[in-house]
Amino acid sequence: MSSQGMASAASTQSFDYDLVVIGSGPSGQRAAIQSAKLGKRVAVIERARSIGGVCVHTGTIPSKTFREAVMHLSGFRERGIYGASYRVKQDIAIDDLLQRVNHVVANEVDVIRSQMSRNRVELLEGSARFVDAHTVEVSSPTGSGTRQISTARIVIACGTEAGRDDHIPFDGQRIFTSDDVLGLKFLPRSMIVVGAGVIGVEYATMFAALGVRVTIVDKRPVLLPFLDNEVSTALTYIAQQHNVLMRLGEEVADIELLTDASKPVEVRLKSGKVLHAEAALYSIGRVGATARLDLQNAGVAVDDRSRVPVNHNFQSNVEHIYAVGDVIGFPSLASTSYEQGRAAARHAFGLLKEDADASIRLFPYGIYTVPEISTIGKSEDELTQAGMVPPRASAPQG
Repeated sequence: MSSQGMASAASTQSFDYDLVVIGSGPSGQRAAIQSAKLGKRVAVIERARSIGGVCVHTGTIPSKTFREAVMHLSGFRERGIYGASYRVKQDIAIDDLLQRVNHVVANEVDVIRSQMSRNRVELLEGSARFVDAHTVEVSSPTGSGTRQISTARIVIACGTEAGRDDHIPFDGQRIFTSDDVLGLKFLPRSMIVVGAGVIGVEYATMFAALGVRVTIVDKRPVLLPFLDNEVSTALTYIAQQHNVLMRLGEEVADIELLTDASKPVEVRLKSGKVLHAEAALYSIGRVGATARLDLQNAGVAVDDRSRVPVNHNFQSNVEHIYAVGDVIGFPSLASTSYEQGRAAARHAFGLLKEDADASIRLFPYGIYTVPEISTIGKSEDELTQAGMVPPRASAPQG
């Protein structure tokens, strides 16, 4: 059914809301505000203690603020002038890094809450679950009760959570995921990073800039293989210059937390090697935070990583239920999530032509390693494989 036909069909029934958004991250915010600007009755359901989603609390904003705190306090940018031993502060504690992060996060939450209020978007605090394709149950965060609301259209913008293996003894301090970094109570002197995806490599290079002895373990033979080979090779070289040890082409067999050991984290590799460190960051990717939504009650399909497959208009297999942001997978960027949310809302109310994502297929990709990397469009290898000879240019660093 076209978006115009869907909007007309929905208008013949009586609902509490025209649109309900599950999740208040970048994509959810924009879907809600765009719909409210169209004069629609909109509610956003957020289960976390504060609005903003992963972007504000554990992802984009805090991780980049954490990086800036690292770069400043470690004196990393000035070492070319003052020498490799230069630091703004000699003994950096985890609280030094998190103080600025918490300040920035608090300000961002205030901004989002103000935007929601100004646009008359109703915020419902609690956990959402589908009762059926048009009914959502909201459970109070205090456990005081539940309420059911009906809606003509729904946008799933619940984001993702760090992937975990059940057999690994996560404690949030010695063995942790990227969702736990901002809750650390101490700065380890050595750390093993399991998984060399974007998040893993970003944190690996940040901690290395602080002087932490970092070991990266990944089954792939190169870092970030989707980058141009020249860029990936340069990043690997620079990381190694900063005392990051690479264990590429290796798979983890098991991770244990030892007692009465100076390096209590033991990582055993399938090759037989055994690694020890004070802490381990487990970063094997992220999965959709959809498990608690009872999507089966609405007939919404998910893939093997609990993400919601969508068409080019961000519709799930149930046409009035949309999904946007990290929960639909690549590219999982705040910038593209904003546009996805707007596009989904406009399509839901018949204001967007088909092929909603045409304007956001070409997007810049920022990777906040040390040093940072930015790309846009296809890689040199992809163009070469397509029979094109791309022009090349390079400039010396500095």
